[in-house]
Amino acid sequence: MSMFKWEVVDPAPGEAVGAKQRLPWGRTAGLGIQHVVAMFGATFVFPVVMGLDPNLAILFSGICTILFLVVCKNRVPSYLGTSAAFVGGVAAIRAMGGDSADVTGAILLSGLVLLAVGVFVHFAGPRLVHAVLPPAVTGAVVMLIGFNLAPVVASVYWPVDQWTALLTATFLVCAAVLFPGFWGRIAVFLALVFGFVISFLFDVVFGPITSCGGADCTPEPHSRVTFEGLSDAAWFGLPSGTLDDGVAAVHGPSFSLVFLLLVLPGVIALIAENLGHVKAVAEMTGDDLDPYMGRAIGADGAATALASLFGGSPTTTYAENIGVMGATRVYSTAAYYVAAGVAIVLGLCPKFGVLVGAIPGGVLGGITVVLYGMIALVGAKIWVENGVDFAEPRNLVGLAAGLVAGIGGVAMDFGGGFELGGIALGTIMVIVYFHAVALRDRRTGESVPAAGTPAGGMTTTAPGADDDQETKKTP
Repeated sequence: MSMFKWEVVDPAPGEAVGAKQRLPWGRTAGLGIQHVVAMFGATFVFPVVMGLDPNLAILFSGICTILFLVVCKNRVPSYLGTSAAFVGGVAAIRAMGGDSADVTGAILLSGLVLLAVGVFVHFAGPRLVHAVLPPAVTGAVVMLIGFNLAPVVASVYWPVDQWTALLTATFLVCAAVLFPGFWGRIAVFLALVFGFVISFLFDVVFGPITSCGGADCTPEPHSRVTFEGLSDAAWFGLPSGTLDDGVAAVHGPSFSLVFLLLVLPGVIALIAENLGHVKAVAEMTGDDLDPYMGRAIGADGAATALASLFGGSPTTTYAENIGVMGATRVYSTAAYYVAAGVAIVLGLCPKFGVLVGAIPGGVLGGITVVLYGMIALVGAKIWVENGVDFAEPRNLVGLAAGLVAGIGGVAMDFGGGFELGGIALGTIMVIVYFHAVALRDRRTGESVPAAGTPAGGMTTTAPGADDDQETKKTP
C-alpha cells in the first residue's frame, strides 16, 4: 500500500482506527481540527514567552508535522508543536544579551544534534542512549529546565497584572483537573480565552493599569487588551514585522558556542520526550514502533533545525494530541495531515498573528506559572514512574550538586568572555557526577539498576482528569 493511501473504515463504537486507516474525509477533517485545538494553546504561548513570532510557529508546526509523518512513513501518528524544552535556555541567552537570531541559531544547532542522535538510534538501537541518560539523569535535567523558569514568571509576566495572572492560573488549574475529557486537554486554550475576557472586563470596570514587566522598565498606564493593527492586518500573507528586540520575525540564525551550550540540555529533554511518546503511541495502537524510534527522534531534530533556519520555534511531539487519540481511539495519520494543513493556513493569516500578539501580560503570567511548574514536576514524574531509589548514593549524591547549581544559577567563568552556568552547568554536573558514582559502584561490585528508557516527555499542557490511561504509560 502506498504511504499516502489509507484504508477507509467505518468502525463499530469503541473500535480503534489504525495509523494507516481513516474515516471518511468529512469525519477525518473534524478530527484534524480537534487536533489543532488540542495543540493550539501551548504552540503559540511558548513562542510568545521565548520572544519569537507565534504566527511563524503555527505555520512551521504544520510544515514540520508533515515532515515528521513522511520521515516516519506515516507509522507514528503525532503532531509537532512548539517545544517547552528550550524556554529556560532561551531566557538565559536573552539574559546574557543575546537577541532572537542568537536564540534561533542555538536552537538550530541543537536540532542538528538531535538529528544526529536520531540517526545513531536508528542504526544502533536506543541502548546507549538509555545507558547515558537513565531516568535518574533525565528527570533531573527536565526538573532543571522547569525550575530555571521561575524567575522569568516572577520578574517579567506576573508583575504586569497580578490579579489577572492569579485568576488565570486558578482557572487553568481547575479546568485541567475538573473539566471532562477533551475539554481538560485544551485547558491552556480555554485559560487564554478566560484571561482575555477577564482582562477586557477589568479594562471596562477599572480602566487602564499602570505596570510593566522586567527589571529595567518604567511603569506606564496602559490598557490590558489592545487590538492595535488588527484592522490593517491582511487576511492572508507570510509572517512579517519585527520582534520586540528589533529582529525581523522571519530571520536567519546567528551562531555562538556559548549560547549553544545554554540550550543543549533541551536536547536531552527532547530525547526523553520522543522516546516516551513513541512508546505511548505503540502501546495505544498495538504496533511495534521500535524500528521507527530513531526516525522519530531524527525527524524532530530536522524539524527543529528547519523551523529555526527561518526564525521559527523548536518543535516536539505533543502529549496533548496523544491524549486526543486515547480518547477517540482514532490513530489515523490522515487526521494529522488535515491538522497540519489547518495550522499552515492559520500561520499565513496576519490577522491571527495580531490577535496572538494581543495576549495580555497578566494572562501569560497566569499560564506560565502553571506550565513552568508542570515542566519541573514532569522530572519528578519520571523518577517516580521509573522507581528511582534515592537511598542509592548514585541517585542522591550524583544528582544533588547539579540540581542546586543549575536551579540556583551557579556559574563558572573560564575567562575570555566564556561563562557556563544555570541549566548547562547543572546538566553537565548531573551527568558526570551520576556516572562517576555509578562507576564506583561497578568497581566495588555493588548492583547498579538497569538503565531504563527515559520516560515521560514534557507535557506542555495538563491532561484531563479522565484521560485514557494508555496515554499515561511510560516505557
